[in-house]
Amino acid sequence: MAIQPIRLFGDPVLRTPAAAVETYDKELRKLVADLTDTMQNAPGAGLAAPQIGVLLRVFTYWVEDELGHLINPELVLSDEIQDGEEGCLSLPELAFDTKRALSVVARGMNMHGEPIVIEGSDLLARCVQHETDHLDGIMFIDRLDPQARREAMRLVRESEWFGNPAPTVQLSPHALSARWL
Repeated sequence: MAIQPIRLFGDPVLRTPAAAVETYDKELRKLVADLTDTMQNAPGAGLAAPQIGVLLRVFTYWVEDELGHLINPELVLSDEIQDGEEGCLSLPELAFDTKRALSVVARGMNMHGEPIVIEGSDLLARCVQHETDHLDGIMFIDRLDPQARREAMRLVRESEWFGNPAPTVQLSPHALSARWL
């Protein structure tokens, strides 16, 4: 288990859709452990594999003392909408009100290849949707209205971290690690 560098906005891996996990092995369990350690160290409410440079459909979450992970998620969203503050570890110190479904039922697998279901509302629903977006190459600022997105981009350009060289990262043991490592 190791804390990994988190990829920041502008890194192409964050805009690349992740591939489905097909093999449930020791390397996958290590990826889940690395994601968990990195997320808790940040600290964050969730972290998706692309955020550490691995293009696989895996994310971890840590919401209201519930720690977990989901692999190959499929979501069923409520029609009811919530609007609340959202941030992202790949966009440090940036938060905007973002519309999301109020509740979610997420089906997928755990790291052992066993089916699991996560049902949640409010913050857990927001987190599951946010992390699943990362797996599709979508960032939360893509969901903002045009005026808020312009403001977000202005703040990104003014941030201390924007435009810095990408961190040096070890190659992942996972077959579908990002080409940009």
